[in-house]
Amino acid sequence: MGAVHHDLAGGGPTFEPMIQIDMEIKAFVSAWRHCDYVSTYMARMISQNRSDSVRHSNLFSSAFNELLEVAFRTRHADGELACRVSRHGATDRIELTFPCVPEERQFYEEAVSQLAGIEARERYLNSVSGDLAPSRELVLLELAVDYNATLWIEDADGDAIKLVVDLPLEGLQN
Repeated sequence: MGAVHHDLAGGGPTFEPMIQIDMEIKAFVSAWRHCDYVSTYMARMISQNRSDSVRHSNLFSSAFNELLEVAFRTRHADGELACRVSRHGATDRIELTFPCVPEERQFYEEAVSQLAGIEARERYLNSVSGDLAPSRELVLLELAVDYNATLWIEDADGDAIKLVVDLPLEGLQN
């Protein structure tokens, strides 16, 4: 029997692995366009069997690109970036593991803990109406609000963090 994947509900459905890309963080952060290259490639690979593959690919690529931009801003210079996508029904799960310093880990834990509920939507709308450049927190809020994503953090080895994002794109109405 395979490994059991736990989610926020404490042991929900098993997500089937689809694709994984690993690369050195130094290589990844050497050029901003790597975010777009990786997200576009992954989106094309996993969207072939969706009801509207072009729409799914565009939505997934946009959401994943924003998530990669969060990792791109890491202040930790060494280690690996690992991007894994798995699927259960209408939901694609992205597991993004990347090196980060302790202050960044604390920031992500706090940001992710505040994503649920009406307050998240209000904070997101207030942030979008401002003239500030998109922050990492705003990116996470956007995923939760615009893409109906569920986000959480799992343990990762060493000086790394694993962001897990469930994207129910197949059922998204807008």
